[in-house]
Amino acid sequence: MESSISPGLDAVEGRDWEAIGRSLDHHGNAVLPGFLSPAQCRMLAALYPREDGYRSRIVMARHGFGRGEYKYFSYPLPPLVDALRHALYARLAPIANRWNRLLGLDVQYPGALDDFLARCHRAGQHRPTPLILEYREGDYNCLHQDLYGEHVFPLQTAILLSEPGKDFTGGEFVMTETSSGGQVAEVVPLRQGDALVFTVNRRPVAGKRTGLRKAAMRHGVSRLLGGRRHTLGVIFHDAS
Repeated sequence: MESSISPGLDAVEGRDWEAIGRSLDHHGNAVLPGFLSPAQCRMLAALYPREDGYRSRIVMARHGFGRGEYKYFSYPLPPLVDALRHALYARLAPIANRWNRLLGLDVQYPGALDDFLARCHRAGQHRPTPLILEYREGDYNCLHQDLYGEHVFPLQTAILLSEPGKDFTGGEFVMTETSSGGQVAEVVPLRQGDALVFTVNRRPVAGKRTGLRKAAMRHGVSRLLGGRRHTLGVIFHDAS
């Protein structure tokens, strides 16, 4: 497994994080192309049918979330998922702290994921949130926010494990932004192995004239036209 972990960590450290930060500031999301290899994507997608290694399975239609399903990993996480979660958090924490200062929020995030998770666990948020989602023809995910409790890290990551045009058609990642300036919708095209870092809840945006305003962000997936689509979701706060 070690050889599967290292390329993922190299993908984190080898990025232009200043440019990623600018994209997050301007758009609320940033694409990291070719973040995982096709072999890593297939390895992770192949975990989905297994019964072990997960704490729960959610059928979206039962909860009004859309159509499709997903499974939350249990602890300990698969080594690659755990390594990526730690490495991504360390790079994203400075951006999250800067956003909170701009928003006037008196919350700052420690530099290491384990310290942040200890904060979550003290507040009763013990359940791991990394997950794999599976969509088939006709499935979709309603616009939503992944909050899970009092302690929320404002950024998360989705990694497309399937190949568009080959494994599935349709099923585009969609984001909306709502603020006093109105509402904007964006479709973010992804290829197999691409990672998308995006806003969980709200982010600072420039006002029309001066200052900053808060923008509320939501995300979802459009209806799948055919095939099967798997995505790895890396959320950094645990759930209550």
